[in-house]
Order: sequence, then C-alpha cells, then structure tokens
Amino acid sequence: MTFNRKARLAGNIEAIRTAFALDREHRVPTVEERQALERYCGFGGLKCILNPAGSLADAAQWTKSDLDLFAPTADLHRLIRENSANERTYKRYMDSLKSSVLTAFYTPAEITETISSVLKENGIAPLRVLEPSAGRGAFVDAFLKDNPQAEVMAFEKDLLTGKILSHLYPEQRVRIEGFEQIEKPFEGYFDVAVSNVPFGDVAVFDAQFEKGSAVHRAAAKKIHDYFCLKTLDTVRDGGIVALLVPQGVLNADSNSAVRRLMLIQADLLSAVRMPNNLFTENAGTEAGCDLLVLQKHVGKKELSEDEKLLAEPAEDNRDTIPANAYFLRYPDCIVRTEEKRSTDLYGKPAMVYLHEGGVEGIARDLRGILSQDIQMRLDLQRYGQDVKTEEKTQREPVQRASVQNILSSPVQAQVVERKDASSETVRENQSQQAGSPSPMLTLFDLWEFTVAEQKQTATGEKQKRDKSEKTKTKPKAKEKTAKSKPKERSLFDAAPKKSEANDLYAELDWETNPPINGFYEVMMDMAPEQRARALQVGRQDMQMDKDAIVSRERAEDTPTLVPSKEEMLVPRVLTQKLQPHYKEGTLVEEYSLDYGNQIGVLKNLTPYGAVFSPLDLPLLLKEKAQAYIHVRDTYEKLYAYEAE
Repeated sequence: MTFNRKARLAGNIEAIRTAFALDREHRVPTVEERQALERYCGFGGLKCILNPAGSLADAAQWTKSDLDLFAPTADLHRLIRENSANERTYKRYMDSLKSSVLTAFYTPAEITETISSVLKENGIAPLRVLEPSAGRGAFVDAFLKDNPQAEVMAFEKDLLTGKILSHLYPEQRVRIEGFEQIEKPFEGYFDVAVSNVPFGDVAVFDAQFEKGSAVHRAAAKKIHDYFCLKTLDTVRDGGIVALLVPQGVLNADSNSAVRRLMLIQADLLSAVRMPNNLFTENAGTEAGCDLLVLQKHVGKKELSEDEKLLAEPAEDNRDTIPANAYFLRYPDCIVRTEEKRSTDLYGKPAMVYLHEGGVEGIARDLRGILSQDIQMRLDLQRYGQDVKTEEKTQREPVQRASVQNILSSPVQAQVVERKDASSETVRENQSQQAGSPSPMLTLFDLWEFTVAEQKQTATGEKQKRDKSEKTKTKPKAKEKTAKSKPKERSLFDAAPKKSEANDLYAELDWETNPPINGFYEVMMDMAPEQRARALQVGRQDMQMDKDAIVSRERAEDTPTLVPSKEEMLVPRVLTQKLQPHYKEGTLVEEYSLDYGNQIGVLKNLTPYGAVFSPLDLPLLLKEKAQAYIHVRDTYEKLYAYEAE
C-alpha cells in the first residue's frame, strides 16, 4: 500500500479535531472517536505543513506537487487557531508539529505487536512499562493488549500528539514533555522499556549527563544516543529494553564508546537490522533502522564475543560503506528480500535493504529471528527475581490522579513494610483515640484534663454564656428561690443530714457564681432522693472516666503504641496534594494519625507524588517553620491567582 499524503493529512486533522472536542467536553472518547484518534499517523513525511497557509496568497509559494495539500493544510491552521487560547498557544502548537516532520515516523502496529507477543511467549509479562517516545502509542497499545495488568508511563514531546495519546489512554500515565524530564525515583524502576527513538544531531540537556562521564556528555549531543543510555537507566536489574534505533547507532565508529557503555550494563538478547521500507506505508520514507533488545545486568564484568562484535568498529569490513561487525558475522539477522548499494537519507553511501512482502512479511521474518535469539539468550531467572517481590508488596496506590507508586526507592519499601507489620497495632491505637486529632501527648495531657473534658473541648460542646442571658436568668432564679423557702416538710420527707441541700443553692451569690446552663435551678427543683440518685450516677461516671484514664495510660505505656523517635524520622510517602511550587527539598508540614504534625522536606519528587523526609526540630524551630510554610504557601497561591 502506497503512502497517500492527502488521506493521511485528512486523518490527522480529524484526530486533532476530535482531541480538541474531548478537551472541551471533558469526557472519554466514544468508539467512533477512538477510531478517529487511532488513525493519527503523525506528520513525518508531511512536509507541506512547513509551508505558509494563512491566506490564499500563500498558495503562490507552494510547489505544484504540493498544491493539492494547500486546502487541508489551511484547514489544519484554522482548526488549531480556533482552539488556541491566544496567538502564543497557536504558535506553540504549530512549532511543535513542524519540529516533528523529520522524526515522527511511527512504527507499524504489526511490528510492535510482534515484539510484544514474542516477549510474552518467552515469559516476559511486565507490570511497569516505559515508552520514552510514544507518538500515537503503537507500542503502548501492543503491550497493553498482551499485558492488561501493566501500568504504562508514556512520554510524548509534541503537544498535539501528546493530547491525542492522553485521550487514547486516559487510564495510563501520559506525560506531554520530553523524556529528559523523567525524575530520579524512576531510575531502575521499570520492567520493560520499549520505543522507536527519535534520531538526529539534536542535543538534549540533562543535568545528570552533564555531570557524568565523557561518554554521557557526548551522548547528550545526539538525541538517539541519549535515549539509548537514558532508557537503560530507567530499567531495573533483569528488565528488558527493546529499541528501534537509526542504523548510525550500530554502524558509526564514533559510537563505539556508547555501544560499549550500553553493553557493559546489559546483556545482548537480539539485534535485528530492519529493511529500509519499514516506514514507507506509514510515513512515505525509506529510513533504515535496527531493533536492539537488551537485558539489564547490574554488576556485569565483561562482554561476550557477540557483544564485542556489536560494540567494536567493523575492522574486517573491506567495503567503504558503514556496517556493523555483528551483521557481517550474522547476515541472517538482516530482514530483507533484496539488498543493494545506494545512499542514505543524507546522500552518503549505504547498503539499502528492502522487503517485498510489505509490513506483514517484515513482521513474519522478524518474529523468526527474534524468537530464536530470545530463547537462546534470555535469563528468565534474572528477569523474574524482582517480579516475585513485587507480587508480595503490590505497590500501594498514592491516588489515581497522581503517581500510584513511588516505591522504587529503598526508603519507600521500608515504610510500607513497617506499616504492614504494625497495621494491627496502628488500628488498635486509632480506635482507642478516636476523636482526638493527635495520638501523641497533647496540651490536654499537659494540663491534666480528664477524658470527659478532652471530649468536651474536642467536640466544642462547651456553651459560651451571653451577657443578655445573665440579666434574664438572675431575677428568674431569685423568684424560684423565694418560692422554695416557705415549703413545709412532710413526715414522709427524708431527714436532712447536716443542712438542707436546697440551702446550698438558695444562698449562692449569683454575681460571684452565675447560673451554669440552668444547673442550679434544676437542682433546686429536684427532691433529695433524686439528687442522691443523680450523685450516685455521677460517681459511677467519674469511676468510669478514671478507669478509662487508667486504660489509656496503660495503652500509652505499651511500647508498640507510641512510635519511637527513629520511627518518626523514617521517610514515607507524602499524603497531601502536591502544590505547583513544590520542588525537590521544599520544606513542608505533613500530618498523619501515627505521628501527628511534622516538619520535613520533599525528596524523590515526581508529578505523581513524593517522599516526605521528617526533620527532628526543637519546638521553637518547629513553630517558626510552621509559620514560614503558612506564609510561603499563601504567597504562592496569591501569586498564581494574580498571574491567571
């Protein structure tokens, strides 16, 4: 099937229109809308969008071969402008699309499905998958079909492509930004990383690479080399990396150091040279690429013979055409039905490989080579060593809208294990102290409040007496007192012990002892027997309160219920919502039922959560920090509000 530029452009425009509509209406796509989104193929090979199309006069600048694409290109500009908040946003969208023209060659679904299915057939069932350059999500779709339990993090730098990707996979972690933005906590985190990496002499700024070795600094100057090394960093020991890379990664003598650095960190599973017509149907271009499949091997000592062939320059290549010694030794690892001497995209001499079977034929031959290599070289035991641990811990969610797990760091694993081990103790402690905002000693304990007084203060039941009530209540009370004095005693009345109980309330100075919620009046209206019973009930309640206090004190004396200082300083997952101004090392206040309010700093910050590392501060410094945090957060919110 030939590449129909007009049909592809129309499909892209419809997909973008659908994505904008879904954004406005804040909903998931219907079946028909999802099909429209899936027809998006990117703008690789559609150089027409580089031409001006703002008015009919711009058509004069178009070549005759591209003129039939002027109208749909003008529609594209109009669509993006209508859905942009301002001119600046419109320009960002268009610049983003134009920058992808030379690199957005999307992998055919037949190839991505072949790679995913071969890995699954050999026991690779990942729980965490990374796609560092996702495009429309061909690899994401393939791996989710074979591994529906997997959680995917997908990066896509192009703004509109990322928008489409996020609507296709709303339940996954889609990040519309460059792969270099991935955070340190995700190093050694993923089970599988798979991608068709971008290529070119585009430099990438990464602070870690700038501080790294000379090889790292050199790799950051070429985006394809950078992706190879950075992707390998994100995979755990035993994890799998499968990358489609430009042929220059394996052919260029200058890339020997990068290849060696990759292979000293991972074992070679397979290397397959793909035909130049792989992207012809999707992008209308002939660009050679290689499939490189590696297994991360931490602590690797030396390279195998095959890995040395792949890493070192092709010394026995008598031809002037760039080649790799591995493919000279194993020509069967080249997928092709035809080969010829020609030139590459840049006009340099190169071997061109073609496959007359189209994408289906390429996928069929790829399956044969890939299956044989992986069956022979895969260390399934090394891959599975972390899977068993993951199945036991089953990473806790940290809110769906945010990162579900930041448990890749050892610190996080400790916190989860500690909470799991003491979960029963924590529940018991919480049930005993329900209604109290803090399970630790409070000011109530300092001033020796009883349990009843604590409850009264916590629930806010204490009534504040109004001055107006005082003036109204006083005469009324005197009236009742006057009426109660002439009461004569019956023979059946109980004899008073020392003095008439009513005298206590009748002789009170109301100014010094004002009425408390009608208590005195009620007591004066009660018969002595009723007061005796009330007194008995009150004493029983007091005894129950004392028993409760003793029970609480015993519980507090139990070592397992009061966290030690060491436990209180153990870093844990941050539970509060991340604020836009939070950075690595930001000072924050965190509350938990286990430890109360604590001051600490943020570590391992990602868009999905962070680690809270408590600080051991004296009371005065803690109060100052709390005041500072309150002022800072208020200022940041006000600034953001004003900026909007």
